[in-house]
Amino acid sequence: MRDQFHEELDRISDRLVEMSRLTGSAISRATTALLDGDLKLAESVIEADEAIDAIRRELDDSAVDLLARQQPVATDLRMVVTAMRMSADLERMGDLARHVAKVARLRYPESAVPAELRATITQMGHAAEKIVAQTGSIIAGKDVQSALSLETADDEMDALHRQVFEHLLGGDWTHGVQAAVDITLVGRYYERFADHAVSVSRRVVYLVTGEWHSSTDLLGVDAGDDD
Repeated sequence: MRDQFHEELDRISDRLVEMSRLTGSAISRATTALLDGDLKLAESVIEADEAIDAIRRELDDSAVDLLARQQPVATDLRMVVTAMRMSADLERMGDLARHVAKVARLRYPESAVPAELRATITQMGHAAEKIVAQTGSIIAGKDVQSALSLETADDEMDALHRQVFEHLLGGDWTHGVQAAVDITLVGRYYERFADHAVSVSRRVVYLVTGEWHSSTDLLGVDAGDDD
């Protein structure tokens, strides 16, 4: 009975990794659609989000079923409950990729990204892809050290997000209010995408250690003020 229980836990972990893979594909394709004004690609991202949502519903059902049948304790209980929280974060990451694709669709046939911000948005897309790929590896390996390093990748995304605002507020913006709103939203979507990945990584740390820690807690780094 316990062997079957742990097999079911392994299946849940595998499905979380699958969610991360689908989310990574979504943000990659959404970025391309945004930069290229590709309507077909944007529509495919929007439609594919249902697959991520379906896995989240499946995982929640499986977790509830395990709780009811097995009444797990200690680490096993943490795994089941934490999996439900991670699936919610990953599903939200898929939603954010869909939001990026919706901006691309809204501005078709033009690109929503002005020429001077294309490099920054491209970097944000690449950072998001790297973060979600690392997130999948962290889930699969329950790797605490990799989970900690993910916050460094999130710092990169935060820096890019600040670059977007510096450009918008620098006094040289000539693209009007609509484009400014689009870029503000897109920047926020990428920044929140990374934040949810960090949330997943912290849940993995909790799963392994039984305690909530940030990277600065575990590595002994002075965090300073929390802005």
